[in-house]
Amino acid sequence: MNERQKRFADEYIRTANKYQSAVRAGYSEKYAKTNAHKLLENTSVKNYVEARFEELKKQAIAEQDEVLQFLTSVMRGEEVDEENIVVPKGDFLSDVEKHTKRADTAQRIKSAELLGKRYAIFTDKQEITQRNIELNIGAYDDDDSDD
Repeated sequence: MNERQKRFADEYIRTANKYQSAVRAGYSEKYAKTNAHKLLENTSVKNYVEARFEELKKQAIAEQDEVLQFLTSVMRGEEVDEENIVVPKGDFLSDVEKHTKRADTAQRIKSAELLGKRYAIFTDKQEITQRNIELNIGAYDDDDSDD
């Protein structure tokens, strides 16, 4: 992939507009109108765009470790929320003050429950025993009865 194709691919990832991306990458408007779609059919450009989209998708979605770290920090009271409080300052006047507060007990308990579920801390362990039953199946003869 040459430098102009890379510029096209990067611009296309940013805008999702083939024509505009081709022009900004340095292709003529005439070429962009008729051939911009061909740039995306180029194997190296296509693979580059797909790989970058995958990277961006991974960055946008929280990983498992990130979720667990967040839940742990909430449970420990390390996460803080910012809230605005209106403070009266006389007749028809007031100020807004920003205050930070830690997660309340209910939020911390919920985080602990979610972590407990993840690590199966709260599951009841049940023992399952297995028994073998022997069945003797054979020919049954009505004549053997004691009647």
